[in-house]
Amino acid sequence: MATDPIAAQSGASAAPQDNAIAQLSSDYTMFLRLLTTQMQNQDPLDPLDTSQYTQQLVQYSQVEQSIQQTKALKDILARLSAQDMVQASSLIGREASYADPVAGLSAAVPARWQWRLDGQPASLIATISDASGQVVDTRILTPDTRSLSWDGLLATGALAQPGLYSLSLDARDTSGNTMTSETESLGIVQSVSQQDGVLNFTVGGVPVTADALRNIALPPSGN
Repeated sequence: MATDPIAAQSGASAAPQDNAIAQLSSDYTMFLRLLTTQMQNQDPLDPLDTSQYTQQLVQYSQVEQSIQQTKALKDILARLSAQDMVQASSLIGREASYADPVAGLSAAVPARWQWRLDGQPASLIATISDASGQVVDTRILTPDTRSLSWDGLLATGALAQPGLYSLSLDARDTSGNTMTSETESLGIVQSVSQQDGVLNFTVGGVPVTADALRNIALPPSGN
């Protein structure tokens, strides 16, 4: 069964707001009942002081305004969330890079990574591991390599199963010291969802939060 790539998952965030409004409405109703009862049962010879009555009416008005403001704010947030979803949906089908060494591999699309180093290495080794942390492939790269596209081909000649794979780098300088690297993965944006006010994307099968995205571009020709 096909699923909509734009999925708004707002139930978790809406529940606390709904509970707060329900509680405020309950307090409002209780306040109104108490005030009405007080007015109905006041001593005719010693009626409710005008200043006290006015103060209670002010409190009544404040409670009513709080309920209306809360509802209005909820509506505004819901509309803004919907707008964010619509805007984010335009990214579906585009290529995204994100700050995570985990990339998706499928039968049709290779797993892809790119990285930055804090200098020019003398040696560079890339290690690819599966979702369980098991090393499946190791490659010696030229020192000036800054990206890798892996189609799943193993040293045995077999193909790795489609899934999620992570890349780790061992970059060393001329003295044999380990160099710092920052790895990003690349993939095609497949879907967008929203939960607790946070936009989430699926990129090449990998769940990615909006703040992890580093670049969005048109997909390479052929994808």
